[in-house]
Amino acid sequence: MSTFSGLNTAYTGLSAARQGLSVVGQNITNATTTGYTRQRVTTSSLGALSQVGRLSGGVVRIGQGVAVTGVARLGDIYLDSQVRNSAATSGNLAVKANALSAVDGSLQEPGANGLSAQLTGFWADWQGMANNAGKPAQAGVLISDATALASHLASGYQAVDSQWTQVRGQLDGMARELNDAGTQVADLNARIRSTLATGGSVNELLDQRNTLTTTIAALTGATVRVLPDGTADVLIGGNALVSGDTFQPVTVTGSNIMAGAAATPVALAWANRPGVPVGAESGEMAGAVAVLAAANATGTGGALAEAAASYNTFATYLATSVNSVHSAGVTSTGATGLDFFAIAPTGPAALGLSVLATGVGDIATATTGSGALDGSNGSAIAALGSGPTSPDSVWSKFVTGIGVATKSAVQQATLAETAATSASGAQLANSSVDMDEENVNMLMFQKAYQGAARVMTAVDEMLDTLINRTGIVGR
Repeated sequence: MSTFSGLNTAYTGLSAARQGLSVVGQNITNATTTGYTRQRVTTSSLGALSQVGRLSGGVVRIGQGVAVTGVARLGDIYLDSQVRNSAATSGNLAVKANALSAVDGSLQEPGANGLSAQLTGFWADWQGMANNAGKPAQAGVLISDATALASHLASGYQAVDSQWTQVRGQLDGMARELNDAGTQVADLNARIRSTLATGGSVNELLDQRNTLTTTIAALTGATVRVLPDGTADVLIGGNALVSGDTFQPVTVTGSNIMAGAAATPVALAWANRPGVPVGAESGEMAGAVAVLAAANATGTGGALAEAAASYNTFATYLATSVNSVHSAGVTSTGATGLDFFAIAPTGPAALGLSVLATGVGDIATATTGSGALDGSNGSAIAALGSGPTSPDSVWSKFVTGIGVATKSAVQQATLAETAATSASGAQLANSSVDMDEENVNMLMFQKAYQGAARVMTAVDEMLDTLINRTGIVGR
């Protein structure tokens, strides 16, 4: 082995240590960069040169040093997949839980500001009217409280309607975010493929793509399939959102208002293929579409539309229950057949409920033939507030149903969020930068560099002796 080859061996050591220090520096400077995956320089030993000939046998051959074979990205595709899957489930359940929580909060039950308390006061007003038949003051209290009750129903319905509109707007925003992320993934695919073809490193590009595909998965429940050329297909329901450098945009179709959701349901469709639905079964967007679904006869429609339908059903039931008894009674002026409540013939019943009575002469507290100051019909109306079929029981059933559904949804969302956090933690434990580890590696490469430099100095001194001093002794 030539003495000069020792210089090359030492040089490869210097080069490998220098690149190792560069990678450590990259890791340290990106320790707080979101989505960054730590890297490691990979090396392999260089074998000795093979020699042939009579004098080559039995001679020990020493290797030629070290070669840097690449810079490895220490990610884990299994952990990445777990993060995407858990993010999709968590996002889906969170949207549903938030919608139900908003409805539950708007009910203000139980409490002094809830409809249950107003119903209790309403029936008490009727009993007060029965005890003070023909008294204008008591009639004024009843009419005022009844008007407030109708207004409360309308406010509850409007709160649900506003929540529906808000979620609809958020869904449009999600679609824009999805299309932006998909466009970027397609661009990164093209850059990754061309960089790999020229032998370059794509670690940072992979980090960017991984972050974007996690966002897409959280929105749509998409899956990712990495191909041999380095590109990644992003699939929603088996259909390609991104394939290579090609991206298929998604659009939101359907009504922009809750009243029109039954005629034109909200859905996700491929922008370039009108009428073809996007088969998103998980993720935030699928959760939003489910929340925005129209009410149906089985009560399994979207949470918001079903809540609005319940408001309408209750308003109709309350008006019908009171009017059926009130119309059979007689007012202090002798009038009969009068309704107390009215519901507008068009539009939601909860918004169209109003009080017809304007004064004591419009309130039928007496029964036929019992005298103008009789209060028995008023007592009959007051009794409507009790019993298994009372409006109060109907309202209580609605409130209880919303409460149970909300609690269940929130619990599921919490568990899913915990699972997503756990998956993200496992991913970070594997791929994030550990400063202690990087400091140890930095010292290791620093010592390796110093050692290789000393080897080079020793070989240089040997060559100096061989070249410049051999033969001088004895002169």
